[in-house]
This record gives sequence, C-alpha cells and structure tokens, in this order.
Amino acid sequence: MKPEQLKETILKLKDDQNAVILAHNYQQEEIQLLADYIGDSLDLARYSAKVKENVIVLCGVDFMAQTAVLLNPDKTVIIPDPEAKCPMAAQLPAELVREAKQKHPDAAVVLYVNTLAEARAEADVTCTSANAPLVVNALEEKKILFGPDRNLAWFVQRRSDKQIIPLPDRGYCYVHRMFSPADIMLLKERYPDAEVLVHPECDPEVQQLATHICSTSQMLLRAKASPAKRFIIATEVGLVERMKREFPDKEFIPALETAVCEQMKLHTLEKLYLALRDIKHVVHVPPEIAARARAATERMLEISGRATSD
Repeated sequence: MKPEQLKETILKLKDDQNAVILAHNYQQEEIQLLADYIGDSLDLARYSAKVKENVIVLCGVDFMAQTAVLLNPDKTVIIPDPEAKCPMAAQLPAELVREAKQKHPDAAVVLYVNTLAEARAEADVTCTSANAPLVVNALEEKKILFGPDRNLAWFVQRRSDKQIIPLPDRGYCYVHRMFSPADIMLLKERYPDAEVLVHPECDPEVQQLATHICSTSQMLLRAKASPAKRFIIATEVGLVERMKREFPDKEFIPALETAVCEQMKLHTLEKLYLALRDIKHVVHVPPEIAARARAATERMLEISGRATSD
C-alpha cells in the first residue's frame, strides 16, 4: 500500500473503529501528522482522561499507554508496537519502591509517570517533567522518595525545600544523557543570540547552561511566546521536527542530531494500520494494580488542574 493510500485507510479505520490517535512529541513526523493530539506525558494524560472514543491508539512508549488504561478503564487502549518500552521505566521495579518505603516510612512517594504501573501503584502521587516541582511542593511531607530519573530529582530539589531522595540512586534516560556541556557551549558560541531550551532529564551540568529548563510542551510554549528567533533544543530530535513545522519563521537547532529515542521510533504507519485494523496489542493493567496506580495519577491531575485554575 502506498503511503498516501495507507494514511487514508488509517483515517477511515479510525472512524470505523471509533478510535482516537494520540502521539508523543518524539514520534516520527508521519505519525504526528496523523494524530488527533500530540503532546508530552502530562498533555497525553490530560487528553486521554477526556476522550469520548471507545479505542485509544497510543503512539508512545509502554508507560504512556498504561496511563491511558488507568484513566480509561472502560476503553480499549492499543499500542502499535508492543516493543516500544521505556528503558528508564524498567529501572524502578515495584519491589525497590516497597523497600524504600520501609526504610523511609515518613516520606511521601512521588514517581515520575515514566515508570511502570506496578511501581506507580506504590506511589502517593505521580508527576511529569512539566509539573514535578508543583506536585512535590503541594505535599505536606518534608521528605520525598522520588524516581526514577535522578536528573529530574536534582531539578526538583533546586525548586523545593523538601528532602528529595532519588530512587534508584542512578536512574536516567539514555537519550537525555547524550547531551554534554561541551555540545551546548559550542552551539552557544556559534549562535550567541539563541535561547537554550533544555529538558530536565539532562545532566545538571547541561541544565545549568540553559536559558530555560522545560518539558517538551513547555519548550513549544516558550518558542511561541519568546521574541527570540533562534533556539538550541536539548531533547529528542522528534520535537525539533514539530517545532520547525509549527513555527516556520523561527530556527530550531538540535543540540545533538543523534539524540534519538529508538523505542519511540518503533511505531510506523504500517504498524499503526495493522493495530487499528485488528485491534491488537491491547494494553492491560491488572485491576488490583490499576486501582492504586489510578489514584496516584488522578491525584497528580487534581494538583496540576488546581494550579492551572488558581
């Protein structure tokens, strides 16, 4: 099937199956252009909680699809390629969270949504890179077990007077660890008029060189609002393509051309078509885990929504 015919077939199938296609900012352009909604983890969680369609096609990685399942227990959630698994999410098994809770019984557990549902079921509340400081500072507890990304924990610690305990000690995103201070300094020298937008999963030394530290959706908002005409972008290159498309009058320079999340790029039009046609690769979360993980996710949305309305 030719690409244009495939796109038309997918759109027809979407209507026939009463489906909605959600895509993360790191998806390939062909997926983004077909999606009903594109966003970061927080955006996708918020949007998925409001969808009317019976089928949600989540073009992202495993934990994102699980979030959609948690917020839509009466809907079918499918992922085009079930091998799209986030390596960082696998770094924090539920058992490790339970052990840390026993060691720190006075601590609240805040887990990044980039964590599998089994671990999130052990959390008091979840967060995303967009709302992590907001969520942490909304809690009464003075001690916070925070995981799995240590760099995001560092980012939060600088914006909170609470004691942040990373869990595990060295959790990381392999894509955001690709960026080095040398990369950023070289580009800043080459483009002195550029704003530097850095994701909080990057190493602290890279964050300290940023004009703004942002989630992917916050980067989009900053690019839209800023008078600057040039931006250095330190995150996965899929976002750079979206920025170029949406703001053609501005220049976006990837801090590293090879910053590619291989797992995010597993989804293709062909896989999307087959998953939608056959309603296959349905994502399941055991009910007893789902109920507890859902409570932590809903608490995040409630805190985030409250701040938005204030």
